[in-house]
Amino acid sequence: MARQVRVKVLVEYDEDGQGRPCSLTWEDGRRYTIDRVLDIRPAVALKAGGAGLRYTCRISGREVYLFEDRGKWFMEGRDA
Repeated sequence: MARQVRVKVLVEYDEDGQGRPCSLTWEDGRRYTIDRVLDIRPAVALKAGGAGLRYTCRISGREVYLFEDRGKWFMEGRDA
């Protein structure tokens, strides 16, 4: 089973108040630029548990899921 990895996310807001994640910082300090947000929908993190808005993002040509739950951001990470 995977675990929830809390990440720092830089969000840019437009004039209508709509937020879009622009980059994230992984737990070890590596920073990744989000190239594009492909989809946003309510969903459950099946591998790590938890729920919220699931952002399907493209980072360096790879699709990843980024979850936001009441202002807290997480991703699914591998167990150690």
